[in-house]
Amino acid sequence: MTPIYTALAVLVTFIWGVNFTFIAWGLESFPPLMLTALRFFFTAVPLVFFLKPPTFNRTLLIYAIGTFVMQYAFVFTAMHLGASPGLTALLLQMQIFITVLLAYFILSEAVSRMQIIGMLVGVLGLSVIALNLGGDMPVAGFVCILIAAVGWSFGNIASKQASAQATLKAAQQKTDVAAITPTTGKNKTSALSALALVAWGGLIACVILTVSSLMFEADAWQLATFTDASLKSWLSLGFIVYISTLVGFGLWAHLLSQNTASKVMPFALLVPVFGMTTSVVLTGEVVTWWKMLAMILILSGLLLANVKFGIRKNPAHKYGM
Repeated sequence: MTPIYTALAVLVTFIWGVNFTFIAWGLESFPPLMLTALRFFFTAVPLVFFLKPPTFNRTLLIYAIGTFVMQYAFVFTAMHLGASPGLTALLLQMQIFITVLLAYFILSEAVSRMQIIGMLVGVLGLSVIALNLGGDMPVAGFVCILIAAVGWSFGNIASKQASAQATLKAAQQKTDVAAITPTTGKNKTSALSALALVAWGGLIACVILTVSSLMFEADAWQLATFTDASLKSWLSLGFIVYISTLVGFGLWAHLLSQNTASKVMPFALLVPVFGMTTSVVLTGEVVTWWKMLAMILILSGLLLANVKFGIRKNPAHKYGM
């Protein structure tokens, strides 16, 4: 990855790490499914009125359901059940290993020996959490976050496929090739298609989540819920929508469209480091020896996963999901 892509990957992981604390503050006033639905309503509106929709197909549906519906409905629910922001950020990174494996089997992307070793070390760190369930991480919350990780993993693969399809379609339709250089045109098209993917995927998620909330949280849908919500919760919702979702997922989809998943995904291991640090500073979460051990193992896995050598799988049928 180039230095600019590396810097963008670190920035996104910082945003997502801080975001877990903002989620906890948002849940002080809103139930989990309602908060998730509000998140994606404001993500989609008004952008969907200005951005051309991506092709509505199975890939877009998988992206919206996996990345937005499954991931955040279950993450918000886990935190509502008592999972701490720091531990939620840490455990959710199981999606990194699942994504790299899916990219290997579905997209035939390269995975080196050191990346495999790094993933194994990271799994050891995640296993430390599983051995210390209770308190900051209830069993129900643990299960919810694992489901969220699986959803995000499939969403990552769909995001890469959708971005590649949109870029290819735009290139085929372009008539004035001389107006821009090939590199500039590719990057601009990719950035716009990534933002459209987030906005329109958010609209699909909003519909599904609103219906789900009306089914399971019917009592919360009254005017008092919105008028009694604290300013901190409304500001937290603003951060979740405009910084974490639009900026974060827009950049992440762009990174996945320009680089292999096995190069991008290991950076997400920085999310729990930023998440735990900000949770300790802003919410007073207690750092225990096993939390530190889990973070050390996960960070070690990240470092190992970024060592560049190993055998590769022959890349046939790159986008054959």
